Amino acid sequence: MQFTVIIPARHASTRLPAKPLADIHGKPMVVRVAERAALSEAAAVWVAADDERIINAVNEHGIQSITTSPEHASGTDRLAEAVIQLGLADDVIVVNVQGDEPLIAPELIRAVAAELAAHPESVMATACHAIDDYAGMMNPNMVKVVMDAAGHAMYFSRAPIPYARDAFAAGTELPADLPVYRHIGLYAYRVGFLKQYANLSPAPIERFESLEQLRVLWHGFKISVSISPHPAAPGVDTAEDLAHVRNLFLASLSKEG
Repeated sequence: MQFTVIIPARHASTRLPAKPLADIHGKPMVVRVAERAALSEAAAVWVAADDERIINAVNEHGIQSITTSPEHASGTDRLAEAVIQLGLADDVIVVNVQGDEPLIAPELIRAVAAELAAHPESVMATACHAIDDYAGMMNPNMVKVVMDAAGHAMYFSRAPIPYARDAFAAGTELPADLPVYRHIGLYAYRVGFLKQYANLSPAPIERFESLEQLRVLWHGFKISVSISPHPAAPGVDTAEDLAHVRNLFLASLSKEG
């Protein structure tokens, strides 16, 4: 199996300006992400950025980059432009790794690519992990996914799905056999679908849930879901997140040393 990783990165960020360039123990965050992605055995790793400061930073560390429009509304749109610029064939698998996840597990990246490779009926693949506590189930910031018998996503929601009616009426404990999974925001696509995605109209449910992947399901396409045995490492959205990730990164370096 071969796949390419593309890391979309934009300089503007409401909560943390210039986030891709935030220092993580001597290197910009987006460089740390690319280094983790390279360990996934990807055939190539590219950073698709909208700002020359990001391009220059990754190039200084020997990472391939491509300049994309600053007008894109989402990372998926940026990816679609990147695959066209790179001239990738329609059957190539591309994994979208977010530029704010410097602790991402390389094996998780590879697992999502393998999930798509194993399911030719799907246009996308993503990942999830089990939720084992009631608070997580009810947290709207934890996106939940429900799968069918073949492992295809049936729905993504911020709401508590599936809802254990009788058990929750009696208390706040999750039934031991309730299949509750938290979605991990990592996606693999075939290039041909990425090109098509840009022309799909937004779905009403997508707007209300603020979940872009619902557009794919609403238009009748299949998304395969890989179940990870572990939760994903934390990403960076705020200055507090950045401080936490810096501490975790330093701890991981100490262990390796």
